[in-house]
Amino acid sequence: MSGLTVLLVDDEELQLLRLKKEAEKVLPSETKFLSFSNPLQALKASKQESIDIAFLDIEMPGMTGIQLAKSLKKIYPLVNIIFVTAYDTYALDAYKLHASGYLSKPVHAEKIKEEINQLRYPVELTGDKKLQVKCFGNFEIFHLGEVVKFSYQKSKEVFAYLIDREGAEININALNAVLWEEDHKSYLRNLIADIQQTLKSINCSDVFIKKHNGCSIDVSKVDCDAYEYKKGNPNAIRMYRGEYMMQYSWPIFEEESYL
Repeated sequence: MSGLTVLLVDDEELQLLRLKKEAEKVLPSETKFLSFSNPLQALKASKQESIDIAFLDIEMPGMTGIQLAKSLKKIYPLVNIIFVTAYDTYALDAYKLHASGYLSKPVHAEKIKEEINQLRYPVELTGDKKLQVKCFGNFEIFHLGEVVKFSYQKSKEVFAYLIDREGAEININALNAVLWEEDHKSYLRNLIADIQQTLKSINCSDVFIKKHNGCSIDVSKVDCDAYEYKKGNPNAIRMYRGEYMMQYSWPIFEEESYL
């Protein structure tokens, strides 16, 4: 599935810019934003895009947010509508439309996050990157729905550690110390070669970055439940059950920082 598509509509340009800025703080980085100050143009554009969430101002010339929401729901019955307004007089109308949320201006990121976590129609995790990585429960890697299998089981643990470090370059000596008490750097280089060859075979070579004495993961090419959790994705938050890369002894997931 591709990333989220979010519609933002407010006839006041400054409010629209603020809404987008605050939403970007809590939604996944690959989210596609469609911003409009004209609700009629927004409706026209929505017929060309699959909208997951719509943030709508209510009082707008030409078409109110309530009217726009009714039209959007005819196109996408499961669209999540979040009304954004400086007035409380429309709360009943919003309730009748089964809106997902109701925000008061000025909008703040933490309030957006609260509404996203309570969506009426939860949206799924994205899955449009080269690799899909599952960290909750046991660690697993997928490509096109199939499990990625390395020649050595320990190669998978090396990859898991790099995923855990979220793109940070790891020195070979430091990586060796995490995985073994003794010096196994020669074996570790074989594991790195195995990772490179395996990823090359599925056309994902650029996911793994190898430098002279270190390596890392290009996180922009990976869909990962743990990364989505840290971005505040409500589905990832619901998926987490206190278990993170369970087959390994070293992982620590600092969940409290992201709830």
